[in-house]
Amino acid sequence: MKKVVVLDTNVLLHDPSAVLRFEDNDVVLPMTIIEELDRFKRQPDMTGRNAREVSRLLDALRLEGHLIQGVTINQTGSLRVALCSRETLAGLPLELEGDRGDNAILAVAIELKHQCQCPVVMVSKDTNLRIKADALGLTAQDYETDKVDVGELYLGLTEALVDTAQIDQLFKGGGVTLERTFYPNQSVTLVNATNPDHTALAIADSKGRTLLPITKLPHAGVSHIQPHNREQKFALDLLLRDSISLVTLVGKAGTGKTLLAIAAGLQKVLEEGTYSRLLISRPIVPMGRDLGYLPGDINEKLSPWMQPLYDNFDLIFSLQEGFGKHTRWWRGYDELIEQGLLQIEPLTYIRGRTIPRQFLIVDEAQNLTPHEVKTILTRAGEGTKIILTGDVEQIDNPYIDAASNGLTYVRERFKHDPLAAHITLLKGERSELAEHAAALL
Repeated sequence: MKKVVVLDTNVLLHDPSAVLRFEDNDVVLPMTIIEELDRFKRQPDMTGRNAREVSRLLDALRLEGHLIQGVTINQTGSLRVALCSRETLAGLPLELEGDRGDNAILAVAIELKHQCQCPVVMVSKDTNLRIKADALGLTAQDYETDKVDVGELYLGLTEALVDTAQIDQLFKGGGVTLERTFYPNQSVTLVNATNPDHTALAIADSKGRTLLPITKLPHAGVSHIQPHNREQKFALDLLLRDSISLVTLVGKAGTGKTLLAIAAGLQKVLEEGTYSRLLISRPIVPMGRDLGYLPGDINEKLSPWMQPLYDNFDLIFSLQEGFGKHTRWWRGYDELIEQGLLQIEPLTYIRGRTIPRQFLIVDEAQNLTPHEVKTILTRAGEGTKIILTGDVEQIDNPYIDAASNGLTYVRERFKHDPLAAHITLLKGERSELAEHAAALL
């Protein structure tokens, strides 16, 4: 049955193409949304970019007809802009008095419910607005077009029962083919059917048909970082494989996601020269109350946001013994930045760039929307490898959750892709206290 869908501004800022994703239903945008888009469009970040993209889309549709009367979309659906009558707005409960945007959206939805014979659904990423709508007798839903089922998320890990001969074959450097198939580049633990303590670690090939032994790491580790558990061994193998262009690392605090990614990036840039630069970025999303504008130049402003990255570099360089080409000592990340081998910047400055032959790490990717992650991935030039790290249980963006964030979206969409790999890190290695805190709190 055809529906009337009333959209909230945050849906459009989350996905600029949202108006086209409701098939043959009629999409309604309250006029207050246009006003809010006008305020957001001046922002230099991804939100401003999305607001401008929505405005351009609506302007193009305007040429096909009057938006107040409605224009055809998706062949049988329609899109129109609706005005809110002062009578309906004034008729809202006393607690919702005023002409704020949320109230205007609720008023439009109420009017449509009285006018239309078909169901009216209000779609918003704002939990509180959905609660208000429900209290007013409206049907309200979250925007779920890009949500995935978190109960069946791809972990990147699996086990397979084999015999002794197959494990021995893997240890000798040969590939093992089983009757079952795996996801491309999936991490597999081979378990001896007669002796469960006899195991071996393998990575499925790009077709998921042959299991290959994981790469033997140097005696000194990767940038002097040694893996402490099975998942970290798998992660370093995936990070160091040049045939894999996209790696997603997910795990709770202290599992080593960022440290392993940086260690592998330094190995590939400084030691092997596979990539011309290590580029690290993270979204500027505060945890808790924001401190407001910070003084100083761009580096001083970014320092609080990037300090977690600097901490990882300090740890790595404190372990170095002739680290890098020609067994030279590196004084620290400042020297790498001066020589153009390392660049650390917020995601705001990545938009619009083409990034060739670089090892790109996007930290805290769970705070990104699927559209933002798509924008980042499409920046990759020839020979670039992208690493997305994050913990879906620590999302600071108020309009996404464990099922709708960009990191979750990518790991599910790319699990069949031969260029991509995923690993879930399960055990915390930061400290015994950190592990207990992550488990108990």
